[in-house]
Amino acid sequence: MTLFGIDPVADAVHDALRALERGENPGERRLFDFKEEAGRRDAGGALRPGGPRNESAAKKLAGEVACMANSPGGGALIVGVAADATPIGAELDVDWLQVRLYQLLQQAYTTVVAEAQVRGARVLIIRCPPAVEPIRWQNRITWRVGDQCQDVDPATWHERRSRAWGYDWSAQSSGLQPIQVRAQAVQIARDFLQLSGDPRAEDLAEASEDDLLRRLAVIKDDGTLTNAGALLFAGRRTAALDLIRRPGAGADSEERVHNPGRSVLEELAEVFAVVRAYNPQVHVERGLVIGRVRALPERAVREAIVNGVAHREWTDERPTTVEHIGRTLRVTSPGGFYGGVRSDNIINHPPVSRNKDLSQLLATLRIAERQGVGVDRMFADMIRHGHPSPVIEELDGVAVRTVLAGERPDLGWIEWISSIEPDPRRDLRVLMTLHHLSAQRWTDPVDLYPLLQLTVEESRQAVERLLDHRRAERPVCREIDGIPPSAPVPSVAMDVESVEALAALRRSSGVTSRAPSREQIARSYARARGRISTTELGSIVGAARTNVGGVLRALEHQGDLAPSRESRRGPGFYYRFTGDSQ
Repeated sequence: MTLFGIDPVADAVHDALRALERGENPGERRLFDFKEEAGRRDAGGALRPGGPRNESAAKKLAGEVACMANSPGGGALIVGVAADATPIGAELDVDWLQVRLYQLLQQAYTTVVAEAQVRGARVLIIRCPPAVEPIRWQNRITWRVGDQCQDVDPATWHERRSRAWGYDWSAQSSGLQPIQVRAQAVQIARDFLQLSGDPRAEDLAEASEDDLLRRLAVIKDDGTLTNAGALLFAGRRTAALDLIRRPGAGADSEERVHNPGRSVLEELAEVFAVVRAYNPQVHVERGLVIGRVRALPERAVREAIVNGVAHREWTDERPTTVEHIGRTLRVTSPGGFYGGVRSDNIINHPPVSRNKDLSQLLATLRIAERQGVGVDRMFADMIRHGHPSPVIEELDGVAVRTVLAGERPDLGWIEWISSIEPDPRRDLRVLMTLHHLSAQRWTDPVDLYPLLQLTVEESRQAVERLLDHRRAERPVCREIDGIPPSAPVPSVAMDVESVEALAALRRSSGVTSRAPSREQIARSYARARGRISTTELGSIVGAARTNVGGVLRALEHQGDLAPSRESRRGPGFYYRFTGDSQ
């Protein structure tokens, strides 16, 4: 279904369905094709019943999807229609098929599957957006030439793709005129600009409506709105956002925002307001200064919601869902990751968006951070408040979910990091390293690099920088004694006085914090290193080596450690890790 009016694939599918309804055979099938579910014909060609999880049908469709995805502009498959344009129906389950196609295509491509009715028969529409990288099926790359799939070599595909790389759905014409812009949306845009405090944004807010729209670059040369402009300023048939507010898991909802017929700007403004109303303030004392922070950082909350609008797949009409449960926010948006982004590289991946114009428009309106900054700020703000890092994950290739989890800000942590020099809050890598170190009590570049989503060398540089940070004229961390020559360097432990100061600040602020035991510290270190000595453990926990031998012997009795030699004496004696590697 076309969102606003100009979408060649959606329009071709719409026209084809209308022709089928009239009993006609659509002519050109360049942008779509009819498919039956494989395995439903007997030897004589008679149609047999199908099933909701037809594996042979999914595999057959996967090859067709790959071909459509590799074609310029993508395409669609209409499943449940015979080659002669007779509707015979489809029995595949929509959700199962969408996930199974993602799995069969090596988790590299996401489709959008929807149902339709044609002359009483249920058919499936598989929308195939254009691929960013060639999608292979059975070690072949194919694309549409006319109405047929043909092989193409990678060099030719990339050359054609590079010429079309500038394509951006959100920059295309929506077919809507500026007269269809809603006055409420324009006023909300002005409000966002005014509240930014940026003189250039404030100047833009004072412009006339026509000048404002043109300076925002949402009017094309033919006078129509771009898709990005239509999304933010014009009314939509379906709601783009669905917010549910609950006081706790399983509780009845307190608020619901899911109103079609409005612009996305109007929806965003209401969702922001409702989330803010249930995001209480907490007083923070820093010396003689008393400030306030929200239970969840407002900038992180806004960025999570806006990302669910800016980077989603808009050919999928399902709304972006926002679940505000207690003090946890969960945002789920249609469409998988795009352009090589993954959960394990999202912090440092070069900026990429399937909707570049929409992302830029939201940044210009000061609703979102500029591209490439927002995820960093989300992580930094959550950690500064003592919350867990955000979780951003792909759900079976059909959606992306962001979770911000926080009960109350860790006031002891907030005060503690504010007393460190230089300020660790100015460097996300140092801040993440310090946060991890405060929980685990030790770290090194090999332990750290998956967390920072960096190389080992870049992680080493982050640890080196942290070694230069001090609190009350003492280093916040120091190098571990007794490590073998093969150990990653620098291997560091948190300074004991810093550990005690953080614990005291947390107690005084009423935060319940359970520090890891010596046994837990020893086990995590030995698991990562494959070994541990009393010198190393004593250095990590700030105790004499003679006082921690009992900890390692206890782990030996539990089967986690074994002595490196039976005598248990002499220089270089250590314990080998023999426990569970997980």
